[in-house]
Amino acid sequence: MSLEPVRTAGDLHALPTSGPRAVVMTMGALHDGHATLVRAARAHVGPEGFVVVTVFVNPLQFGAGEDLDRYPRTLEADLKIAEEAGADAVFAPFVDEVYPGGEPQVRIAAGPMGERLEGASRPGHFDGMLTVVAKLLHLTRPDVAFFGQKDAQQLALIRRMVRDLNFPVEIVGVPTVREPDGLALSSRNRYLSAPERRTALALSGALFAAHDRLAAQQALRARAESLPAPQDRAEALSRLGEARAAADAHAVAQAGPGCADAVRAAARAVLDDAAKATPPLTLDYVVLVDPADFTEVPDDHTGEAILAVAARVGTTRLIDNLPLTFGASQ
Repeated sequence: MSLEPVRTAGDLHALPTSGPRAVVMTMGALHDGHATLVRAARAHVGPEGFVVVTVFVNPLQFGAGEDLDRYPRTLEADLKIAEEAGADAVFAPFVDEVYPGGEPQVRIAAGPMGERLEGASRPGHFDGMLTVVAKLLHLTRPDVAFFGQKDAQQLALIRRMVRDLNFPVEIVGVPTVREPDGLALSSRNRYLSAPERRTALALSGALFAAHDRLAAQQALRARAESLPAPQDRAEALSRLGEARAAADAHAVAQAGPGCADAVRAAARAVLDDAAKATPPLTLDYVVLVDPADFTEVPDDHTGEAILAVAARVGTTRLIDNLPLTFGASQ
C-alpha cells in the first residue's frame, strides 16, 4: 500500500509502532542522497523499528532574495522514494502545524559556529535550521536521527545542539552521495544548465585534487623520514624523484610536518581555473576547518579536518566538502 502524507503530529503519534524510531529530516525534492539516508535508518533500527521521513520546506532557513518560492515541491514523488527506501511514514506538516503561532518569537541561536562560512553567507540560516530541527525532534520523538555529511556545518551544529541542550537522541552522519561524474547530489542540481554543470564539477574536482595532494605529500614525507637521519632532508626528498611530488620536494621539506597550506592551494588552483570557464564559477569560500568548531586549521594541523567549498554557478549556489585526516594514510 502506498504511503500517504501524515499532516499532524497527533496523527503521527497515533500510528502503531514498535522498536526504535528513526527520523530522516528533509525539505523534500528527494533524490538518491535522501534515499541513502532512509536506507541507513532502516538498517539501523531493523525490521521491527519505525522510520519517519519529514518533508517540510522551512521558511526560517531562507533569507531575503533566497529561493523559498522556487524551492521544488514534489511530494508525490517524495512519497514513492521514501517508501521504496524503507520509510514507514512521511510526516509532511503544513506550516501552521510546525509554527502554530506564526514565526516563533523564541528561536535557537547557532552561536559563533553558526556565524562562520554558511552562516556568514546566509545570516540567520542556521538559527532557523536549528529551530526547526529542534521542533521536528520533539514532534517525531525519534531515538536516532540521520543527516547527510554533505551539509557538514549543519551536521556539526545539530550535534552541538543535541549535546549542549541534552536532547535524548543519537545523531548519525551519512557520507555524501555523488553522481557518477562526482557532483554531490543536491536538489539544486536541477537548476544547472549543461554548461553550468560542467563548470560546477570544479567543486568536487577541487576536493579530489586536495585529497590527492595530501596523500602524495604524506607519502613523500613518510619516504623521506625512512631515510638515514644524517642525510639532509631536502636533498633526500629531491633524490626520491616521486612523479607527482618531486617538484615540491624542497617546499615539503622546509614546511616541517605540516601540509595543510599545500592542500588548500591544490583545491584553490582547480577553482581558480573554473573561475575562467564559460560560464564561470564564482567562489564564495574554500576552507580547511576543524570539524569541532569550523575554524581554519594551521599548516601543521594533525588529525581530522574538513575541506569545504561553496560557489555559485549561474544563479545556483552549491556547497560540497570532504573529510581529510592529516598525519595518516589517505
